[in-house]
Amino acid sequence: MTGPAPVPPSPPGPVAAGARPAAVGAAAAHPGNARPAHPAGGDLARRATADPLFRLVAYALEAAHGLPPAAVWSAPYAFHLGSPGLVAAAGWPTAAAAAPRTDGLVRLSSLGHPADSCDLPLTLSGPPPAAPAWAVRPYAVLRALARAGFGRGGTDLHVQGSLTAAAGLATAEPADCAVALAVADVHTAAGVLPDRGQLARLLAAALPDGDDSLRRAVLFARPGKALLLGAGPRRRQRYVPFDPAASGARLVLVAVRGEAADRPAELARAVACARRAGALSAWPPGQEPGRSALVLLPEARLTAVRAAVAEDFRDRERPVPRFLNIAVAGAARREE
Repeated sequence: MTGPAPVPPSPPGPVAAGARPAAVGAAAAHPGNARPAHPAGGDLARRATADPLFRLVAYALEAAHGLPPAAVWSAPYAFHLGSPGLVAAAGWPTAAAAAPRTDGLVRLSSLGHPADSCDLPLTLSGPPPAAPAWAVRPYAVLRALARAGFGRGGTDLHVQGSLTAAAGLATAEPADCAVALAVADVHTAAGVLPDRGQLARLLAAALPDGDDSLRRAVLFARPGKALLLGAGPRRRQRYVPFDPAASGARLVLVAVRGEAADRPAELARAVACARRAGALSAWPPGQEPGRSALVLLPEARLTAVRAAVAEDFRDRERPVPRFLNIAVAGAARREE
């Protein structure tokens, strides 16, 4: 698979010496960081104009734990663009709702795991308590936050994504960021949102098996831009244009189905069909290719590409791949 054609191999211009890229560092450096003095998360579940996902997580937290959320955060799924250090965010969110506690308990729930809610003591050292598999990672984030001074009294937390792992985009990193932002928010003084740079470093240390580049995209992305990350612990970053819609193109995620052993070959076949029908380029969205590919194509060829791939798979009596439209989106945000 080849990388996306319209993204330049290097950024259009250097960041001035000593300057910090926008959205890096202190909370005030990120747009919208003037947090209202009163939390708005509590009434989000009953606000008819709110996004259904955010209403759902707000309602689910209150239903599961008896407390309305003090904050609801959304975090976009993110993807690689086929070049080292080049990432962007997708217009599909994961959401986390949080409420502070004072008794040292964390209560975790997710509509994706309705039978596996759990109440756990928040310990700062030693082996973590036994937890359902889905809750191990959120608990690790909560513990790392508590060690840094956020939420030592405990937290009620509900997490829910808009996509499943079957879509082929990484699910862990947006959830990590949504949890960290929501929990840090409800344990931060009113008027100031969490420091995203600090949270990025905290997550990298607490979850070294995660994809730090994707986490950076979740935290710092801009609509219509790709994020070019440098090496090193501080990961200097620059933005480069990447807006397929503005140039008459479409970015589509193609996800194959069926047995895991068959997916790599089926995905390669789907990509080959797409290219013959007019796709410009294709590449894996993550570091481990196999389930899905991002395909860039002229908007005028979208129907033809989908039809060609579907026909090939139906003729072979194979499950037709799923197509998911991807908008190049902005970073995680607090939902008011």
